[in-house]
Amino acid sequence: MGLPVIPPEGSRSASLLDLVTSHVQRRNPKGRAAVVHRLDRDTSGIMVFARDGRAKKALMDNWDALVFERGYVALAEGVPDGDEGVFEDFLLENQAGQVYVASPQARGSLRALTRWKLLSSSSSGGKGSGGAQPFCLFSLSLETGRKHQIRVQLSSRGYPVAGDARYGARSDPLGRLCLHAAILGLEHPFTGERFSFESPAPDEFYALASPRRRPNPR
Repeated sequence: MGLPVIPPEGSRSASLLDLVTSHVQRRNPKGRAAVVHRLDRDTSGIMVFARDGRAKKALMDNWDALVFERGYVALAEGVPDGDEGVFEDFLLENQAGQVYVASPQARGSLRALTRWKLLSSSSSGGKGSGGAQPFCLFSLSLETGRKHQIRVQLSSRGYPVAGDARYGARSDPLGRLCLHAAILGLEHPFTGERFSFESPAPDEFYALASPRRRPNPR
């Protein structure tokens, strides 16, 4: 299990924020890292931190404009028809924080667009999964950044992310939400320079989807 981005309230357990702050303080003893965006709980992958208040404000105020690419890899239940396509929906959040697909005319609904590609799939769950549940591996590129976007769009089509009981998953093969932030393209808020970051998804994702090789998530 990975580190939480920030420690739970009242906890002294290690967090990613603590580690990044320690790194920042090697050069600036008074410095402190700051979280500028979020990943869903148990999602692994790329995170960006600011190393001072000026950078934090610039990144948080302009995040959607600065990010030019967002790619995820998801291990999901079931196997879709086709190898690639586009998910387009309108999403709405209820008072309990649950997000669902709504009518485009629904008040407050937000358009969600995700391009997807099937990387691999299995006819059964594979070793350690009970053998009955087929899994597939999606590469997903976000055109919009809505809350729980990937999780809701996959679940609404019958392919919930493995381990995501909140949105209908029946399996929990790895004891976590099987979603990984694999690609992030970000423009520097001050210089305009563009950076592309990549983080390979866990080997266990690929093993459960039974690939013969690791496909390129692009």
